[in-house]
This record gives sequence, C-alpha cells and structure tokens, in this order.
Amino acid sequence: MSEPASAFPSATISPLDLARLLPVPAASAWADHLDRYGPSPAPAGCLFDAVEAAGLRGRGGAAFPTATKLRAVAAGAGRRRPVVVANGTEGEPASAKDKVLLQVAPHLVLDGIDLVAGLLGASEAHLCVDRAWPDVAAAVERAIAERARSGRAHRTGGRLPRVQVHAAPDRYVAGEETALVHWLNGGEARPMFVPPRPFERGVRGRPTLTSNVETYAQIALVARFGVDGYRSVGTPDAPGTMLLTVSGAVAAPGVCEAAGGTDLTGVLQAAGGPVDGVQAVLIGGYFGTWIPGGAVGQVRLDPASLGRFGATIGCGVVGVLPVHACPLQEVARITRWMAGENAGQCGPCVHGLPAVADAVERAATGRSITPHQILDLLELVRGRGACRHPDGLARFVESSVRVFADHVAAHRRHGACPAQAPLFPVPATGAWR
Repeated sequence: MSEPASAFPSATISPLDLARLLPVPAASAWADHLDRYGPSPAPAGCLFDAVEAAGLRGRGGAAFPTATKLRAVAAGAGRRRPVVVANGTEGEPASAKDKVLLQVAPHLVLDGIDLVAGLLGASEAHLCVDRAWPDVAAAVERAIAERARSGRAHRTGGRLPRVQVHAAPDRYVAGEETALVHWLNGGEARPMFVPPRPFERGVRGRPTLTSNVETYAQIALVARFGVDGYRSVGTPDAPGTMLLTVSGAVAAPGVCEAAGGTDLTGVLQAAGGPVDGVQAVLIGGYFGTWIPGGAVGQVRLDPASLGRFGATIGCGVVGVLPVHACPLQEVARITRWMAGENAGQCGPCVHGLPAVADAVERAATGRSITPHQILDLLELVRGRGACRHPDGLARFVESSVRVFADHVAAHRRHGACPAQAPLFPVPATGAWR
C-alpha cells in the first residue's frame, strides 16, 4: 500500500509574494495518477462511515467534521438531486496550498469529487478557483479532459456529472460557502444571511455540499487506504496529513505536507529553518493566531496543543516573523487590507473594521493608544457581523495585541520603527462578480 504521508508533491513559493508561484511540477497525468494510486474506488455507501471513523475534518479553515456535512446533504436530498461544490478559491493571501494541490495533483481532488457525487447522486459538480490563477484552472481542465477520454465515470444510478470549472472573484470573503453558492446562482460573491444553509438549499435551490478541494483529496485517500491506513499517519486527535504553506523568514518557503501532530519546530525545519531567529509564528492565516517565538518548541499540529495558545491550524498557514522585524507594521498592513475586504453589508464591517485598522495603525506609528483600548474596540465588532469576517479579524488583532504588547508600549514611548519591506503578502482588492 502506498504511504499516505507522501500523497502530495511539494512546490517552492516566492518568500516575498505568495501571489507568484515559482515553477512547480507539471500536473500529474492520468497514467501517472493511476500508477501512483491505482484505479479510483467505486462509490460505496460505507464511505460516509469511513470518513467519520477516519476523523476527517474540512481543510478550508473551519475544520468542520466532513462526515456530518456529507450526511446533512444526503438527508436533505429527497426528490431534489444534490449539487457538489469544490472550493479552491483560496482568498487567504498567505496560503497557496490549494493552488499547488490543483496544479500538481488535480486527479486526486477529482477522485474525491467523483466519489461524493456518486454517493449523493449529485446532478451537478462544480470546482471553483480564483480567477487570478488561470494556470490553475487550466491544469484542472486538462485533468477533466483526460478523465473523460479514459471513461472514468462509475455508474451509480447514472453517469457522474462532468465537473464544471469556474473562475471566481478574488475577494477574501468570496470563498465563504454562502458567498460562493450565491455567486454560482448568479449573484455577487458576498456572504448571505442564513438559514437556510447550503446543505438545505444551495445551488439552484438544491441541497449543496461545499467543501475545500483538499478535503475532497483527503476523502479519496480514505477511500483508497481505508480507515486504518489513513490513521496510520498522524495522531488520534489529528489523523492523516495536512498541507501547509510555510512563509516568511525561512530558508525555503513553500507548500509542504505534514502528518497531524508534527511539532512546529519540525515544520520550520522542513522549510529550511528560520533565517533570522523567530520572534513569532502566525498560525492559520489572517484570521489566525500568533505563537510567541519562545513557545514554538511547545507546539504540535494537533487541536489540544494549538488550543493552549487559542490557535487552530485554519487554512494551513505557518508564517514566520523574524526577530528584527517590526510586528506592528505587519499587523497594521494586514488589518487595513482585511478591513477593506469586508462584504460591505453590515455596520460592524463597514464602520467597525476600519476603526480597528485605524487603532492598529496608531499603535504602529507610535501614536498614543494602549493595548486595552484596542481590545475594547474589538468588542464592538466581535459577534455582531452578518458573517464571520469581523470575528476572524478580531481574533487576529487580539492575538497581535497580546503577543506584541511590549512593542505597543515601546512605540508609545519611543515612536515608530523605521519602515521595513513587507514580509507577508497583501494583494490588490479584486472584484465582487
């Protein structure tokens, strides 16, 4: 049996701008995919049980139990044939794992989509990528064409739907599941007020499963290796492997695969090791949490270990801040961009998040503001938004203020640090449609 831990090839990514991938391996051809993994298993009703027993959780950031989602869609189907949506939009600027996965192993993702579509009896299957990445969409289209020529579809009460590839808007919140469903229905890619959730009424009013592309790849691995084979890698609380985008001040930034429970020091070494010491590590992206540099050796990639620092792995981002960088400059840049990426649909986003960004910029530029004042401001937006965008940004800012409280105080006493080159990426804002 193949080793689950080596399921995904790795790729190198520019250390300063994750919006520019350096050359990556060519997309796995169908013959190569079959040689590595063998024929895709036929859909089997026990797969839902296997996914649950394997402990698979979504890889898009929320880590929701995958089997629960699958069963919710199946239960709501009735006479309405479900729709399957694979989300590869990856609006998180510090993440490139989904882009790399779709470029180098698209057939593994498509295997997972086929398995789920067959079991659900889906009428449609969609795969959405960021429109700023035409090479990713092209790699997926080539893989779909290869599979069509091979006659890959299994019969489970009818032929599987052909996967349709869509170039979705490149906005941060456009990849939220209700935003993506609303866009597929012809609207703008903004989060919608719920209920109903997509599993109840989604694309064209049908029960819709919306999951991250890595989640579908993991479903394919569970089907191939079985529960025991899948759980032979990782830990009981963090089974299998995960894709990580390691960036910032490391010698070889890139996308790598790590077993659940891997220690954070080992992850940094897999990226060549820190190049200028470690002041802090950002876990989970721009909705994420900072781990102080002195605590890196105490952290493993499992829920209990990360939870001690209020962190989750989120979308798989591991960003290293070097000891000589000004953290407040980085936090201010990220916060301002994230405030501008809101959906513009409610007061906490339209007015509250820009106020938070103003407060963080005051701290970064040495103007009088205390950590306590920033934390008080966060309470005006936390839990009050129509979607989770204000909550995610509040989590990031709160973590920043607590971990870098000494820097806030030093800036108040001595003024701002000299301007530094940006370390973490902040792209231009895209269009909604």
